[in-house]
Amino acid sequence: MPTRLSNLDRTLTLVHALTESIEGLTLDEMAELLNVNRRTVERMRNVILVHFDLDEMVDGRIKRFRIKDSPGRAYSRPKAGEIAALQAVVTAGKREGTANADMLEQLLSRIKIAFDSSERRRMDNDLELLARLQRSRVLAGPAVIASPQDLTAIQSAILESRCVEFDYRPGGSEEPAWRRVIPHGLVHGPITYLVGKMPDRDDPPYTYRLDRMSDVRVSEVMGWAPEDWDIDAWLARSFGIYHEDGHDIVLRVRPWAVKRAQAWRFHPDQRLEADGDELLVRFHSGGLLELANHLFAWADDLVIEGPPALCELMAERLEAARTMLRPNLS
Repeated sequence: MPTRLSNLDRTLTLVHALTESIEGLTLDEMAELLNVNRRTVERMRNVILVHFDLDEMVDGRIKRFRIKDSPGRAYSRPKAGEIAALQAVVTAGKREGTANADMLEQLLSRIKIAFDSSERRRMDNDLELLARLQRSRVLAGPAVIASPQDLTAIQSAILESRCVEFDYRPGGSEEPAWRRVIPHGLVHGPITYLVGKMPDRDDPPYTYRLDRMSDVRVSEVMGWAPEDWDIDAWLARSFGIYHEDGHDIVLRVRPWAVKRAQAWRFHPDQRLEADGDELLVRFHSGGLLELANHLFAWADDLVIEGPPALCELMAERLEAARTMLRPNLS
């Protein structure tokens, strides 16, 4: 233990000296400072090189080393893997048309610009390989494009505690209608939604698709979400994005699918209960249509025990699904 503490002490002393030095230190100067041999200093230098931006300068035939930034910079500097992960999210967002993809792309550019030339050279090879071989999977779904400018306007309204005004064209409607709502939040995904509530009305918050908005602007009318508003709790009230009265959902998972269900999230507030060799999944939620569509992937693996409304809706969806088959196959 004393030897390990001594090695740590010497390493920290060397880090401090390399940070404070303007001209840099040679290996011999490091060895003299720590009262160790050159080989020990070389090993310590190699360890420091892994964690810090160690600058190497040539002074004639002598190499000098110094840490360019403060030690804290080493722990705040993004790594190649982190930047590649952000790049994958940006690429998927651009392909999906996600409204906040442009903002994430700008953030990615700012991060890259913050690196100096030596940092960029050192990272380029790793980043190129990781970015080329990583992707966020783009799932099947609506191909919609939302305006980044509209997203910025809504975020500005939130920050300024003001309402948002826009023209909105609901699905199936020919003409847009003017709306003014108090912004209660944004929900991102393949489709970005504004969660908003009409001022001076007791109606619950409603969702508005950004791709169906036009002429989005910050209102002169003040309006903000209550301090006790919890968007996560609001989202959990429904299986999907559409809200309706909640139901007590009970799903019985068959024995051969129990392990799969134990590793599955049907709902943020789900409760799993063992029932013999089967598993009961319980949660309270609206969004029965979206839930029924999701449960097609669990065919032959579970039984819907309640509520009756979900059973009836699933029967309707099954009948509708049969119309996708040719008559001789149905």
